[in-house]
Amino acid sequence: MEKKLSSLIDLIIENLGHIEVLGSDDKVITDVTADSRVVIPGSLFICLKGATVDGHKFLKSAVEKGAVAALVEDVPEEIPVGVTLLKVEDTRAAMEVITPFFFDYPGKQMRMIGLTGTNGKTTTTNIIRTILRKAGHKVGLIGTINIMIEDQVTVSHNTTPDVVDLQKTLFAMQEAGCDYVVMEVSSHALALKRVAGCEYDCAVLTNITQDHLDFHKTMENYRDAKSLLFEGLAKGNKPNKHAVFNMDDASSEIIKGRTNVPCLTYGKADTNDIYPIKFVVGAKAMELHLQTPIGEMDLELKITGEFNVYNVMAAVGAMIAEGIDKDVIVSVLDGFDGVPGRFQLVEAGQPYTCIVDYAHTPDGLVNVLTTARSITKGKLWSVFGCGGDRDNRKRPIMGKVCLDLADNIVVTSDNPRTEDPELIIDEIFTALQDVPEGKKVFRLSDRKEAIEFALANAAADDVILIAGKGHENYQILKDRTIHFDDREVVMDYWRDRNV
Repeated sequence: MEKKLSSLIDLIIENLGHIEVLGSDDKVITDVTADSRVVIPGSLFICLKGATVDGHKFLKSAVEKGAVAALVEDVPEEIPVGVTLLKVEDTRAAMEVITPFFFDYPGKQMRMIGLTGTNGKTTTTNIIRTILRKAGHKVGLIGTINIMIEDQVTVSHNTTPDVVDLQKTLFAMQEAGCDYVVMEVSSHALALKRVAGCEYDCAVLTNITQDHLDFHKTMENYRDAKSLLFEGLAKGNKPNKHAVFNMDDASSEIIKGRTNVPCLTYGKADTNDIYPIKFVVGAKAMELHLQTPIGEMDLELKITGEFNVYNVMAAVGAMIAEGIDKDVIVSVLDGFDGVPGRFQLVEAGQPYTCIVDYAHTPDGLVNVLTTARSITKGKLWSVFGCGGDRDNRKRPIMGKVCLDLADNIVVTSDNPRTEDPELIIDEIFTALQDVPEGKKVFRLSDRKEAIEFALANAAADDVILIAGKGHENYQILKDRTIHFDDREVVMDYWRDRNV
């Protein structure tokens, strides 16, 4: 991939107005990056000013590695030899303009399905990916757990990558022959314009419940950020665009009114386009009979829980919008066996049921605990914590959720980051002061000890839900990140006892 530097300059002028060019514009750009560590000869290096790091400090290093041009807001006293500086008012805004152009707008060449919402995105995107592949399409997936280009898998670092990484990923997907991209689109990505240059064909709203208020400040701001995905659907030139809404979520009616493309709705009421005629939740499977615009679907699912009824309906809505055959949809749903860390049953030879789930919001915790309660004959255990450097308002709410729905509650650490784990637990415990008779609350800040405490004390008919980290295999502490996997803790505990 190459572009003339002069063409990038013209694009910035066209979209942002003023630019000051210091040096020759007669150069060929071979890559665009904001990370000096990955600069290659011919790169355009973008100097971004972040909360803690200023990319201008790495300009010299980038030039030494081969950068021939740089986007800057500040011109250094001594300009490195051989580099052309493009001085703009806002390097981030310029990056959003030139990066999709540099990669020839891959997000406008493939069919793009974007899912946004607080919970359910990962399971739903994986269902959609599986259905599209069964229908004969080549599919790229971008999500919380990983990035997949057909069968090639890399680990994700953000739900939605930044604009440079995203465009590079989309370009790689297009080069690999993908005709579809299924993507989790976070509220951060929409608010920070990480998805600049993408034209979505179908957008799905799963739900909007409390999360990320450390960034958005209010639920209204959070909802408005999610709404941007749907407001932008009508832009561009692609045909057959649709929006899919969960009408059991209060935000759907508001955002639906801002959407200027055809809509499909799903929910429990028979006034929706897609709704359950009946469903039966079991411990390891679920029967679901759906009414849809293309006929009834009688499903025997290997995933369970009422929250998965919604995930399935969301996926069905997207696939109907994309014109996928009913028989293909049904055949995939009957065989789909879930996503790692999403209501995942851990079988280690233990006499009780153990479930690991990513639930890290009040609503997510309600969903998984409600489902866990429905399969519990004995006591329901909840092992959970809250992340540090994140919305602290949800901490007592999650404590109250556990107190309402579980019998035995073990409060522990999640990813404390720079915060003191004990202080995080203190905030959770503000909701755990008046413990009803028959319920017990325990406090163990070491997550491994907390999980093992529940494993050691649960009885044969009990269910243990270990919530908050799901698929994650690490724990972020104040001064380091360590390997930690809830599933491994369970397996190791019982392997040692079954020897």
